Amino acid sequence: MVENVVYPAYFDADRSRSEGRRVPMDLAIEEPTVDEIAKAVQQVGYDAVIEREKTYSREFEPRGSVVVKGTEDTAKNDLVQAIAAYLGIIRE
Repeated sequence: MVENVVYPAYFDADRSRSEGRRVPMDLAIEEPTVDEIAKAVQQVGYDAVIEREKTYSREFEPRGSVVVKGTEDTAKNDLVQAIAAYLGIIRE
């Protein structure tokens, strides 16, 4: 089973691309949480496991990560873009 790890920094509007943001600014949100990301992953149709003690390699404070399971047929970039779209809906 293929797993992808997704970090809050990928969706954080306060970060630049070089600081780890992977989505365009119009899809980014301020201070995304692993709970919001996990909810968005489930909306996309995958299983999510929250790891609260993980730290993204470009950050110093642990904000956690979300392990997305069963993504054999999806490129990571497509997955991240889909999650970002749902994060915007969740925040509205």
